[in-house]
Amino acid sequence: MTDIEYLKKYLDSNKLEEGIKKLEKGMPVQYIVGNVDFYGSIIEVNENVLIPRFETEELVDRVIKRLKNKSNLDIVDLGTGSGCIAISLAKNLNSNVDAVDISKEALEVAKKNAINNKVNINFYLGDMLNPLNKKYDLIISNPPYIVYDEKIMDIVKNNEPHLALYAKNEGLYYYEQILKNVKDYLKKDYLIAFEIGYKQAKKIESLAHSYLSCNVTIEKDLSGKDRYIFIENS
Repeated sequence: MTDIEYLKKYLDSNKLEEGIKKLEKGMPVQYIVGNVDFYGSIIEVNENVLIPRFETEELVDRVIKRLKNKSNLDIVDLGTGSGCIAISLAKNLNSNVDAVDISKEALEVAKKNAINNKVNINFYLGDMLNPLNKKYDLIISNPPYIVYDEKIMDIVKNNEPHLALYAKNEGLYYYEQILKNVKDYLKKDYLIAFEIGYKQAKKIESLAHSYLSCNVTIEKDLSGKDRYIFIENS
């Protein structure tokens, strides 16, 4: 589907002309429409949150398949953004879900999405694990992982929040921040699930082993690129 076709499908006809003008100025079609369909939920998006990607839907699907037979799970989504991951897990797993973001504006979007999707999520303003004080069965994150000098599409670079895109230390900063502090937040049988940059798998696997006694599984996305890491107790 082209961007124009997308606008025609999802935008009211009286807003179409204005929408096309925004499209011509380089605004992402999802921001113009104001929402996306993510794992069967309508998620509102604006310039304060990352536009949810298909790869992230795939992360959610793989986690749900791993945990669907468990009950009363304690889950936290770190760097929740629009709340799309947390909402999808709350809808599809027997769970208590927390979500954290460092951006107050992003949390406002996520809270609205949780209300619209009729799920109860506890939201925390802060940096990754810092505002939390309990142990979890699942810690999931799609953190910022793009290297600062990495070439990305102009439509992404010029519109989406850089706070949600870029990270120091070759894009590994947030993975290391989570992994080096995570022990106190894990139950005995735990799962840590990350979406990653396709060149980062081995380095993140090494970080996981340096901070935890664990098993690590690297999985590819539908394009055949390393995209997901699952870390479990050994």
